[in-house]
Amino acid sequence: MKLLCSGSIASLSLLFFLPVCLAAHGRYAQKLLTDLFSNYTNALRPVEDTDHIINVTLQITLSQIIDMDERNQILTTYLWIRQVWMDAYLTWKKEDYDGLDTIRIPSSYVWRPDIVLYNSADDEFSSSMETNVVLRHDGQVMWDQPAITKSSCSVDVAFFPFDLQQCHLTFGSWTHNGNQMDLSNALDSAEMSDFVPNVEWEVLGMPSKKNVILYGCCSDPYPDITFTLHLKRRASFYIFNLLIPCMMISFLAPLGFYLPADSGEKVSLGVTVLLALTVFQLLVAESMPPSESVPLIGKYYIATMTMVTASTALTIFIMNIHHCGPEARPVPEWAERFILNYLARICFVYEVGENCLSGTSSRKQPEAPSANGSNSKGTNWDVNGQAWGGRVEEDGAGESLKLGQDFTNQTDWKEDLFVTIDHSVEEGAAGGSEGQEEKSNSTCGGGGGGGGGEYVKEKKGVGGEGGGRGNRGEILVRTRCVCQHQGLRSDVEYIANSYKDQRSAQLRIGEWRKVAKVMDRFFMWLFFIMVFFMSILILGKAI
Repeated sequence: MKLLCSGSIASLSLLFFLPVCLAAHGRYAQKLLTDLFSNYTNALRPVEDTDHIINVTLQITLSQIIDMDERNQILTTYLWIRQVWMDAYLTWKKEDYDGLDTIRIPSSYVWRPDIVLYNSADDEFSSSMETNVVLRHDGQVMWDQPAITKSSCSVDVAFFPFDLQQCHLTFGSWTHNGNQMDLSNALDSAEMSDFVPNVEWEVLGMPSKKNVILYGCCSDPYPDITFTLHLKRRASFYIFNLLIPCMMISFLAPLGFYLPADSGEKVSLGVTVLLALTVFQLLVAESMPPSESVPLIGKYYIATMTMVTASTALTIFIMNIHHCGPEARPVPEWAERFILNYLARICFVYEVGENCLSGTSSRKQPEAPSANGSNSKGTNWDVNGQAWGGRVEEDGAGESLKLGQDFTNQTDWKEDLFVTIDHSVEEGAAGGSEGQEEKSNSTCGGGGGGGGGEYVKEKKGVGGEGGGRGNRGEILVRTRCVCQHQGLRSDVEYIANSYKDQRSAQLRIGEWRKVAKVMDRFFMWLFFIMVFFMSILILGKAI
């Protein structure tokens, strides 16, 4: 019971004593503030001797990368800036103020070093926040302030989107030279323990370095501390949104050579691919600064657009070759050797039925007509009567006559000789034949009309004078005028020559079309290889 009472009394005494202590510290802090700033001015350097140099320690903590504007070359960061220096006029003894060690007062009460960001790109110069300073009994002043800084950064986009950037943040005094104020680094690099990761940039480090520079305006040295921020771009966004679509579009360009020439879409495909690449090129150009350094992806786009333009021009040239008409010249000998024989095998271009190993055609060529343009009837029958030695079937008589080979050999046939067979066995047959010969001669001499009608009359005349058929058979060879057949023969020759000309023209057209096909395949594989190696080179930069 006594212990419980004693514990309660101690707790109550502590509760009453704590506010008294805090009130005492508050009174001593107020007294200390009054004593310190009674004869203090924040307009002069806090040194006892003007020849003394005041040392300022600078420490930077990188909290966040807000924005990187490549086009305007401005880096926006969120920093915590700590400055520590010694103030000779802000010291006190702790024993005189009830052991008070530190006080926190507004920063505007004390002298502050005029340290600024040299390469600032802020148009207001008011990005820092007015915070308190921590004042120690030995005169040490520590000032922590958060600041959103906009600094100029020279952006090199030569390897965009696989680029590395180095942005410098240079801090130094604006008016005090090195003989009045000196700067020193608290750490070898900026503190990054509280850094918020950026979605586009990866921070590799932020080392610091002290520099002493002699400017042309002044003879005194000016120290500064430069923090170099090393950034690496995260290229996944650009790979999936700019590179891969461009590669897929680029692989469409060689396929234009594979399209049939008669489809009418070869040039349209090339122009469509070129327009698509132009759109992507404009997207990249809008985000890049206007400089002489062309980004890597821009070079890839330009090379691809050049390739597509060349493929479209070659497509037009090859289509012109494909549509060569009958008036085209034959394929030159060098083109036939190099393109149709050598290059066609390399590009695996073969005709239907052509052997891929030997390059010869396995199709049977149609038999060419004979030199004299004849069409055999039987074995030895010739239409013009040049070689008659076979079997002849007569429809009119209904029987066949077999002529001996001796008669054929003994008779000298000419082109203007026709064979007429008469089966009349009457004695008037000879007279009829003579009448027929005379009529034929008169037809020759007179240049009469159609030979078919007069020939029929002659047959009737023969039959009438003979007085009957079937008793005697003999062969009469008469020379008839073929004036009525000259036009028919010239027409047949014209048709044959026209067919030959058409056939040769078709062969020329086929050869030129094969030349165009071989060139299509050759350029298709060539452009496929070019696109493949260009894609490997551009993706190799990301590894």
